[in-house]
Amino acid sequence: MDKHAARLLVNAATAGRRMRRRRMHGWLRDLARENALTVHDLIWPIFLTAGVGKTEQIPSMPGVSRVSPDLAVDVAKRAADLGIRAVAVFPNTPSELRDPMGSEALNPNNLVCQAVRAIKAKDIDIGLITDVALDPYTSHGHDGVFSSNDRDIDNDASVAKLVLQAKVLAEAGADMVAPSDMMDGRIGAIRQYLDEHGHTDLPIMSYAAKYASAFYGPFRDAVGASATLIGDKRTYQMDPGNGQEAEMEVGLDIDEGADIVMVKPGMPYLDVLHRVKTTFGVPTTVYQVSGEFAMIEAAAGNGWIDRDRAIMESLLAFKRAGADGILTYFAPEIAAKLNG
Repeated sequence: MDKHAARLLVNAATAGRRMRRRRMHGWLRDLARENALTVHDLIWPIFLTAGVGKTEQIPSMPGVSRVSPDLAVDVAKRAADLGIRAVAVFPNTPSELRDPMGSEALNPNNLVCQAVRAIKAKDIDIGLITDVALDPYTSHGHDGVFSSNDRDIDNDASVAKLVLQAKVLAEAGADMVAPSDMMDGRIGAIRQYLDEHGHTDLPIMSYAAKYASAFYGPFRDAVGASATLIGDKRTYQMDPGNGQEAEMEVGLDIDEGADIVMVKPGMPYLDVLHRVKTTFGVPTTVYQVSGEFAMIEAAAGNGWIDRDRAIMESLLAFKRAGADGILTYFAPEIAAKLNG
């Protein structure tokens, strides 16, 4: 058989399944798209600072600011107007209020509680997700408290604190509590306490598979933990080399009463996100963390990537991997585009 005849046979065999035909027109690409991003997929993380009428730029997160609790009302209103269904609230606690025990986390008038009450008072149609962890409140920057030897984080003593923090947030009016600390058993302890104290309908979103990642740096700047962190968090956050362990962590949190589970960070752990969603089938969120945000902004600022396309591609990757919700600092910008 000569080359021409062979080519004809190949063409005949493949003529019925040319994949490119589905990509030739924009309307057809839209029709054949398997995953799409909507504004309801977005959760907007916002940062608080002490004061009134105050805004502070965060240098390591271009375009992202901390706002005082009174201005958080305007941020929540903006989110609601864009169709974003929830914001996640994180404080930058003044240094003079931080101590080794994270006592300010239990203050019913701390920054998060102030913001929650202020937003609720305006009856804004937005979900308020509040972080349960001690790192924005401790003088050592850890998510829990140290044991008596001052070298190790005491798991059970930390859980006892986190339970009380969740109580304070529930009483302030939070719509969801989101333990991000990675202490063993904290979901069950928080669920039991909330149920026994009249908060049976308050959902828990667990940071169930949270890795000891290099991508958290700008966030720690935003909440003021970078300068205070002693050592690292590898004794309680997950090893980046482990995937099967993530399924064990998620399974435990679901058994303990988590309503939604999260994988954090996002892009470096798409495989984990997919495994979690496929294995458990529960509502699953992903956090496009500060380092991911900063990398896109830095590369785009240097003209190395197309910023708009890179943002959308990263968010679609989360949807493709199985995310039901995405925490992203790009939320208001993307929501405006989607509404456009």
